Amino acid sequence: MTSEHRATTSSQGTAEHPTGKHTSLVGRKVIVKVPATSANLGPGFDTLGMALSYYDELEVSALEGEGAFVEVNGEGAGEVATDGENLVVKSIAFTFAKFGQPLPKLHLKAKNIIPHGRGMGSSGAAVVSGIVAAKGLLQGVVDITDAQLLDIATEIEGHPDNVAPALFGGLTIAWHDQTGPRHKKLFVHRGVAPLVLVPSFKMSTALARSLQPDSVPHDDAVFNVSRSALLIAALTQSPELLIDATEDRLHQNYRAAAMPETDALIQLLRGHGLAAVVSGAGPSVLVLANGPAERAEAAKIVTEHYPNWQPLLLAVDFKGATVVVHQGSDATI
Repeated sequence: MTSEHRATTSSQGTAEHPTGKHTSLVGRKVIVKVPATSANLGPGFDTLGMALSYYDELEVSALEGEGAFVEVNGEGAGEVATDGENLVVKSIAFTFAKFGQPLPKLHLKAKNIIPHGRGMGSSGAAVVSGIVAAKGLLQGVVDITDAQLLDIATEIEGHPDNVAPALFGGLTIAWHDQTGPRHKKLFVHRGVAPLVLVPSFKMSTALARSLQPDSVPHDDAVFNVSRSALLIAALTQSPELLIDATEDRLHQNYRAAAMPETDALIQLLRGHGLAAVVSGAGPSVLVLANGPAERAEAAKIVTEHYPNWQPLLLAVDFKGATVVVHQGSDATI
């Protein structure tokens, strides 16, 4: 962290700018919108991710005092913490602490539609919601760069493949180098039509990861390198190659026993020439269709054979997380 971001703390709810001026955050409100994501996309394990047009929305108000209260509507209502243990609150607090800023009392209103435990990046969206909300609350006090957002989100979440597309939108390639997590955003060919198929049951990401071996055969590694390279071409230039480009030998087969219905659905769709893969850690299925007609065909097959699965006809989100700041009473002291 550069010295310009090392600020001393002052009274609760009052942030100190590097220039030495104090800004009251009390009365400041931010509204955040974060897309769902699908990670891996078949062969791109822990590397590729895509933002989807399905959004959690969050309103955060800074108040006088300490503590946090969260109102949750939709997914997670009655299940997730509504105090300082809430993942969004913890992400806000983590970001404030990173920049040496005192945390005001927080009132959060969360409107969640991203399913929890289904492989659509709900935890990544919560983390991103928190750090983007913190960025908005600290506007004019601390300038937080995109690279810092990704670094903080990855530190909290553990992997950049979900948080990168949630932050920046589009198709993202994520990797680490000596400076930390990095990403490259790509624009998806307009012919690609995503379809997410969501079951009623959940899957633990930790369990899914535990099913994978520590090493894989050389031939399987080479296979996935070729398919990952091909997938970038298919998603950006040649959607007709999607069925071949989404083949995988690194993770899906190892997890299949824990998600037999997911695996059976994928095999059914791929048998019809449709590019179906596990979405994230599952159990949802992502179909990367080549056009609306192919997507409609996939949705019809699912309706006939798996009527309890919810089909979501989505678009690729190209904006990523957004924040609107309402300044309130941010008078300079």
